[in-house]
Amino acid sequence: MEQNETHLEEERQNLLVFIWKNRRIILMVTAIAAIISLVVSFFLTPLYRSQAVVFPAATSTVSFSEQRNAKASSMDFGEEEQAEQLVQILKSSKIRNILIERFDLFKNYDIDLSDVNKNFKLNKAYNNHIQFNRTRYGSIEIDVLDKNPELAATIANKIVDLIDTVKNEMVQERTIPAFEINQRKRGMLESQMKKLQAEMDSLSVNGVVPTESRANLYQAYNDASAAKDKAFFQNQIDVNLQFGAKFDGLQMLRDEMIVKLAKFEDSYEQAESDANTLFNHKFIVESAVIADKKDRPKKAIIILMATFGAFFFMVFALLLRERFKELKRIA
Repeated sequence: MEQNETHLEEERQNLLVFIWKNRRIILMVTAIAAIISLVVSFFLTPLYRSQAVVFPAATSTVSFSEQRNAKASSMDFGEEEQAEQLVQILKSSKIRNILIERFDLFKNYDIDLSDVNKNFKLNKAYNNHIQFNRTRYGSIEIDVLDKNPELAATIANKIVDLIDTVKNEMVQERTIPAFEINQRKRGMLESQMKKLQAEMDSLSVNGVVPTESRANLYQAYNDASAAKDKAFFQNQIDVNLQFGAKFDGLQMLRDEMIVKLAKFEDSYEQAESDANTLFNHKFIVESAVIADKKDRPKKAIIILMATFGAFFFMVFALLLRERFKELKRIA
């Protein structure tokens, strides 16, 4: 153990001695790297950051059922699942294409439209300048970097606005066909109901009465004294005997249809609300503001990285050179 420690100490001392012996070239290269990085940092385009923060909504619909969305109301913040869904929407091509067209990002990112790799370069620049991150609190940060601070804030706030626009379009792609199906079903039920009612009305005109009223016909027949009245009630009795069963069947179907329509009403109202209402799908915690200080490049970091990188590179390169010299002497 002591021998190992002694060996390590000797290695350290040898390294320090080696660096000291080659201090001139090491310092010279390090100084050149520092000067070059300082000059380069002045030519780098400064980028300004604007950030907006939003929370997803737990639900984005008005419920007409006591069981639907029992655990989530329009006032509740969304959880992890809703946050992940919202991040995917933010990263979608629908939002990206709108931003590219609205803010002419090809020109803004200095991408030549005649370049065969223009879309690849644009997507790379887009991902480097516009990012979406979910925080540990469940909110979503929308970060936009741009050389124009006003444009960065404008893009960030536009993305916040597009959340509702794009998600509503996606939702309506499903809810509108569902509502149209409900409309057709409701129309069919109402048409059947009208047809049943028309048949019942036709029978009623001919003298057919509901079951509970038929017993009164016999009583009226017995109480009638005039032959004319007896003939009238006898005709009514004959008509009800002939068509009464049909009337009762139509009445039963009509009552079932009324119950069916009443139960269907909630489903219809839900489909109508989902298809025709434009919902707000997020809570805005913080809107983007115009940055008054550049976010990058960090000149100090660039200079320090270049300086230390050059220092360690030169030490490593000189060590390799010495090692090759030793190998040549051995050979």
